[in-house]
Amino acid sequence: VIIIVAFGQIIPPQIISLPSYGCINLHASLLPQYRGAAPIHRAIINGETKTGVTTMLINEKLDEGDILLQETIPIRKEDNAGTLHDRLAKQGADLLVKTLALLVQGKLKPQPQDHSRATFAPPLRREDEIIDWSKPARAIFNHTRGMDPWPGAKTTRDERTLKIYRVKINKPEINPELYPLTVLNPLPGQVLTASPEKGLLVQTGEGQVWIMELQAEGGKRLAIQEFLRGNPVSANQRLGTKG
Repeated sequence: VIIIVAFGQIIPPQIISLPSYGCINLHASLLPQYRGAAPIHRAIINGETKTGVTTMLINEKLDEGDILLQETIPIRKEDNAGTLHDRLAKQGADLLVKTLALLVQGKLKPQPQDHSRATFAPPLRREDEIIDWSKPARAIFNHTRGMDPWPGAKTTRDERTLKIYRVKINKPEINPELYPLTVLNPLPGQVLTASPEKGLLVQTGEGQVWIMELQAEGGKRLAIQEFLRGNPVSANQRLGTKG
């Protein structure tokens, strides 16, 4: 048997035909959903609440082989791409052991995928990293989680790149006096509140987010309070625009 994990390339037929038990791939999604190179990132970015791992027999197409076993795992609100990767890696290792044991016992019946239900997770591109502040707060929350720790969701401030690693959705209905809005009719990406004591509150297309962790160009990853002590940001400043 040949085991393939995170290889990302089509296996040639002369290799597929070699092992008597076939070539087995471990994929970090519930196939046929999220076929491709970035299933973990894109599941979080898309706001999925569950994912999983799949063992499958490799064929000459990308992630289209018959399914051997699957297990589901919840995507927690606090998960990012790194934490979810680590949980899936452990679950995937256990599933591989189970798959091999059942395979040699002849107790597995490969199941064809329903290709009509297929969705795709293509490799991340540079443009995928950029935060679109016109999107709702929930979408930006999911985007930053899906890009953490790599490659990092990006925006700009004064034409310099900021990587935003963690945000929190603003809930003004809870203790509204703690969330003063200092800008009238704010635009997406506009800073509403900025101080080491309160934090950094940014308008989105629908609602607001508090930036919790970020990294300036050439700097290191910092909690927002530490960042603001050395990098003052003014209300009215707009992220993601030039000037």
